Amino acid sequence: MKERGQSHAGQPSVDERYTQWKSLVPVLYDWLANHNLVWPSLSCRWGPQMHQATYKNSQRLYLSEQTDGTVPNTLVIATCEVVKPRVAAAEHISQFNEEARSPFVKKFKTIIHPGEVNRIRELPQNSKIVATHTDGPDVLIWDVDTQPNRQATLGAANSRPDLVLTGHKDNAEFALAMSPSAPFVLSGGKDKCVLLWSIQDHISAATEPSSAKASKTPSSAHGERIPKIPSIGPRGVYKGHKDTVEDVQFCPSNAQEFCSVGDDSSLILWDARNGNEPVIKVEKAHNADLHCVDWNPHDENLILTGSADNSVRMFDRRNLTSSGVGSPVHKFEGHSAPVLCVQNIFNKGLLVTCAHAVVSRQSICLWKRSRG
Repeated sequence: MKERGQSHAGQPSVDERYTQWKSLVPVLYDWLANHNLVWPSLSCRWGPQMHQATYKNSQRLYLSEQTDGTVPNTLVIATCEVVKPRVAAAEHISQFNEEARSPFVKKFKTIIHPGEVNRIRELPQNSKIVATHTDGPDVLIWDVDTQPNRQATLGAANSRPDLVLTGHKDNAEFALAMSPSAPFVLSGGKDKCVLLWSIQDHISAATEPSSAKASKTPSSAHGERIPKIPSIGPRGVYKGHKDTVEDVQFCPSNAQEFCSVGDDSSLILWDARNGNEPVIKVEKAHNADLHCVDWNPHDENLILTGSADNSVRMFDRRNLTSSGVGSPVHKFEGHSAPVLCVQNIFNKGLLVTCAHAVVSRQSICLWKRSRG
């Protein structure tokens, strides 16, 4: 086997690529902060902007800590001070210590999570509400403002989620989305199903008189009555995939419309107003499993997909039919490993797509649509 510092057939080694990247940091970035974590993180997500100042902004940051079992897994809510462009000196951002913790990143709260945190999504209508996926069938909803700050010590009990979304018949580990236009949550899993919930259903149920009678259960060792964790079932269960659903995404302007991709190589468009059957199903969107999907917030006809065939494809839903006929309007090829994440970025009038492939060789690619 090759050692860490060795290269493969003329390819630069990991250490050589890292050294090259570090030398280019002042050219690539307006600002960079390196914050060394004790444990690896499976999921990281920007939250809302908290404060604005002259030279820097304060931003909420969500990240997970995957431990080795000696201490619990955690969901960490942090505050990150982001320095504005053309403020930090190039010498400052290039001379960082990989082993140090950045003074710009501060822990705000730690939640002891029941299992690994595979995916984090925030509710756009209420920035304090966060959903997480773990290695189980349920979606966990957290109010990060009211959750107590915990110490992740051996034997510590899990934090109690504020709401549990039930309905999956098998593990749902990665496919998770929240609608930007309504308090709706979308999930997909190994049961080959896509599930849709409304958090508003929990608020409505909580106001019913009967809910108060079932809200407590005697389970404490001291005989105390501990509040039961509330849960709700889905508004809809959508079946159309033949294998695990890997990712889901809402239409940016309509919570009733959404799409999903899976290990059956298909892209499916759904409309909750038209029942539980697919509106459009592209049976062979890629030549391998599909890992990720993103719906363009600036042109709602365009949908991006990433696949294990190492490519990113862009579909125009106006070109798709209910029989699954339709070809991508653009193909982006350049990764040497499966694409695990795609995202639309709009900058200066150009549509840019970002893909992140992580298997044997790590790469992040930025694409211009005009060059696709």
